[in-house]
Amino acid sequence: MQPKIPATVVTGFLGAGKTTLIRNMLANANGRRIALIINEFGDLGVDGEILKGCGDAACAEEDIVELANGCICCTVAEDFIPTMESLLARRDPPDHIVIETSGLALPQPLLRAFGWPAIRNRVTVDGVVAVVDGAALAEGRFAHDEAAVAAQRAADDGLDHDSPLAELFEDQLASADMIVVNKTDLLREDRAADLTGGLTARARPGVQVLRAAHGRLPVDVLLGRAAAAEDDVAARAEIHHHHHDGAEDGEHEHGHDEFDSFVVSCPELSDPSEFTARLAETIRAHDILRLKGFAAVSGKPMRLAIQAVGPRVESYFDRPLAPGEPRETRLVVIGQAGLDREAIAAALR
Repeated sequence: MQPKIPATVVTGFLGAGKTTLIRNMLANANGRRIALIINEFGDLGVDGEILKGCGDAACAEEDIVELANGCICCTVAEDFIPTMESLLARRDPPDHIVIETSGLALPQPLLRAFGWPAIRNRVTVDGVVAVVDGAALAEGRFAHDEAAVAAQRAADDGLDHDSPLAELFEDQLASADMIVVNKTDLLREDRAADLTGGLTARARPGVQVLRAAHGRLPVDVLLGRAAAAEDDVAARAEIHHHHHDGAEDGEHEHGHDEFDSFVVSCPELSDPSEFTARLAETIRAHDILRLKGFAAVSGKPMRLAIQAVGPRVESYFDRPLAPGEPRETRLVVIGQAGLDREAIAAALR
């Protein structure tokens, strides 16, 4: 089996120094071919242009992919998963994938996307790096220019990130395998030490908190962490409430930290294609986050595995049905608290 490609997620508020850190990483890649996925709001694509101009063979233009359709945590199925599949389908896939999220992106939904079967078998989350503006934090702010963060929040018409920045900041810390306190060159030693100690106390056990100036850290410290973050998303508890506007346009409000799950049982399938199409419709109608399970298909001796992230549904035969194994369909439905279980079950049946 081929080893999984490691992926590093870099998160942090606007102006914390994410792009600078990544640019330094590219300049010192030590022969690694790094592919970048950049989640930038709006049409300007500033971060992408900066990175494309780095003049280093490690950041060739074809290895930089920009997602400009809004917050990555809400466009996982539409943007992120197809992008990852495209990277993995290349004849010369990258040695490492780095994902720079928007400063307002929630890390947890992105980490859950790595459970998608076509990705999970090929990629592992090497680590989540949260970049913090140390100089701003020392003054009681989360970003050097909080007005710019507010403008970024308003730039995506589909979102209303109306919870305090403090909650999103805590989400980023909770997801991190490493916290980089950037701009510590602007602080006195005692203040930098206090910040580092305070963040260490707030982070999960074992999370490293490192100081940096101008985003400079050794590549071998940032990469190669082998955290397999996709396997312990539940331990990276999130508190930030993330809402969608425009429910009347088919979008639905949901808090990512309140989940509900239940099992729907159906008879064996006569037409898997029709059923998976109906699954996608049901997922869209009820804002289902994940759906997974197994089905028996009429006339087939194999079990059909079904996985869905958002409205994107994948199915494949994974093994023969065992003697005496029920020929039925059982699906686990996962979504926001308050799912209409009866309506969903009726639609699937």
